[in-house]
Order: sequence, then structure tokens, then C-alpha cells
Amino acid sequence: MIETVKPNTEMIEGTEAFTRFENAMKKVLSVPKAEIQKRIEEHRKEAALNPNKRGPKPKGKKETTSG
Repeated sequence: MIETVKPNTEMIEGTEAFTRFENAMKKVLSVPKAEIQKRIEEHRKEAALNPNKRGPKPKGKKETTSG
């Protein structure tokens, strides 16, 4: 017998669904862009330290030599 691991969630429709969606969007949009960029940069630095990282390596900054 095949059993589902994740139970089906209750479907909510109508005005309650709209108010839930609106409240979730307000929470998401209330976060400043600078805070999001800071968290992304922290995550990238932390992920770069993982020696078992899959995929392409991040590009390093190019050093320019004048001379």
C-alpha cells in the first residue's frame, strides 16, 4: 500500500484566503532590501566555505595590474 508522507492541507477559499495572502505579502514586503542583500551575502560567504559544494565555483574578483 502506498501511503502519503505529507497529509493534504485544508483548502481555504473566499475572503479568509485573501486576508491570509494579504497579511503574508505585507510581512514579506516589510523587510528592507538592504537587509535581504545582507543576508544573501552572509549566506554566500558561509556557502563558499563548504568544501563539498556542488556546482560551479563562484567567480573571484579580478585584480587589475597597472603597469
